[in-house]
Amino acid sequence: MATLFSKIVTDMDVMRSLSIPTSSLGSIPFEEGHFMDMQVYDDCDHFWVFRCSIQQMGSEGRVLSVNWIELVGHKNVRVDDKVIFLEETCINDPTTGAKIKIEVKRKVRLFGQDIWAGVK
Repeated sequence: MATLFSKIVTDMDVMRSLSIPTSSLGSIPFEEGHFMDMQVYDDCDHFWVFRCSIQQMGSEGRVLSVNWIELVGHKNVRVDDKVIFLEETCINDPTTGAKIKIEVKRKVRLFGQDIWAGVK
């Protein structure tokens, strides 16, 4: 699996929508004001559909705005958690192409060390 994007979750990400700078995503196939649905699955194999749009966000420039509020509530996502989008190629069925997986991790202290643990 290849990492498409990861970021530390902010207050705005939890309250409104996940904002991802378009500069970190490479080529985006749609323009500002257009919408698309991103289909992802999580580490529990739960399928999610996120409504996405390109928006201008002041000093941040253009961002991909991801409506993921349902997942935020389901997994109790918090500020300072880490969200990771991964691309997984389907070897058993090449006709389906790649799937996108989302992981949410939370920093915990274990035996005096900080580690990132998966949030179920």
